Amino acid sequence: MRHRSPARRGAPGAAAVLVLSVAALAGCGDPGDLRGAGTTPTAVGPTRLWPDLPPASSPVGDYGEADTEVVEGVRVPGGDLHKVDPLAVVRAEVAANPDVYSGPDALYKETVKALKDCGERSGDCPVLKAYYRDFTGDGKDDLVIGIRMPEEQLAVRVYAMEKGLLTQIMGTSDAVLGVELAGRALVVRAVSGIPGYEYRTAWSWDRHQRAMLPTRDEILRSSDAPRPKGARSQVPALTEAPGPEPGPGEASAPGVPAPGESRRSTPEAGGGDNGGDGDGDDGGTGGGS
Repeated sequence: MRHRSPARRGAPGAAAVLVLSVAALAGCGDPGDLRGAGTTPTAVGPTRLWPDLPPASSPVGDYGEADTEVVEGVRVPGGDLHKVDPLAVVRAEVAANPDVYSGPDALYKETVKALKDCGERSGDCPVLKAYYRDFTGDGKDDLVIGIRMPEEQLAVRVYAMEKGLLTQIMGTSDAVLGVELAGRALVVRAVSGIPGYEYRTAWSWDRHQRAMLPTRDEILRSSDAPRPKGARSQVPALTEAPGPEPGPGEASAPGVPAPGESRRSTPEAGGGDNGGDGDGDDGGTGGGS
């Protein structure tokens, strides 16, 4: 024979109190019935303009191309880019591209001249402090180098070890407001021709092209005050940007600027205009400040 516990004998009374409480609450306020939200607007799909217009077969300018270049003559001890001299990398690029850096029509003769004076105590060296980040996702840090160019331009280069070779996987130049590392992306903020606005381009690693591409390019309101025309700009800081880490993706928007020309073209030869993952530590200097 089973005996009911005192708790079970008191249960009917508690149930009755609960029912009365629910009934009291239901007697006032919103009964909770479903209500109509009004008429739902009809979805409108995209409308294709000029559907009979034949598509173009080639781009007007070579912006955002996935060009890469193997750097010759630079030692990489143990494949560790932290042990590479950034100044040696830049000098190797100059030697490999004489048409760009020397000669009567060279764009960057001032930079080449300044490179000759680079030393441990030189404050005018155009090669800035190096930074490191694993853009390619191979577990090893890649190398980011900034080079001051004439007319307030800044060249940004990214190098990785590809098949055991030091390879430039991204290169761009622009009138830069700032450069940021955001997850696996390198974000370049540049001056636009519209007062109060700036260009912002995110470069990310593309595993198909084996290069960094401008995966996001936009024009936004600028938080920086406009600079007096002709005034020398401060060296833009390369900083860690807050926020979620963008993942790698396919290139969907162009954004490669160039000194003295349209932002949609680049005069840089051999260096490749292409633009990633992981975390890296700040690196040493490349002989400059």
